[in-house]
Amino acid sequence: MKRPAPLFLTCLLAALLTGCFGAFTDPATRLAADLKDAAALVGKDAGARHTHIHRTPSRAGECAGPYRVQIDQVGALIVWCKSETTGETLTSHSTTSHGDTVAARETFIVDKRPSEDLTIDLARIEGKVTVVAVR
Repeated sequence: MKRPAPLFLTCLLAALLTGCFGAFTDPATRLAADLKDAAALVGKDAGARHTHIHRTPSRAGECAGPYRVQIDQVGALIVWCKSETTGETLTSHSTTSHGDTVAARETFIVDKRPSEDLTIDLARIEGKVTVVAVR
């Protein structure tokens, strides 16, 4: 009996994982990926701007109540999912995966209602795409 080549199996596994990437991520990682994509839409000239609207929840049934987002100047992006009834934090998620593409000169913390979109203004400052406002 002929066994499939290891390279074929490796490629198949990589294709499956890449296609299912969104199923294995959390709200902070998905927001960071969106920010990296949005950074590509900011023009190359100094002062170029782009406004990104992140639809929430980014995955059905996850973080569907009120939530808080922090994008900070040291490179962290944190999402807290809260209870609709008590306002207590149910889950929290963090990442720094956007840091190679997007910076922040100050820390932004915003509280959002259930399903309220997050708006992030980006600008090219000193050659780097930078978060200039979050609302």
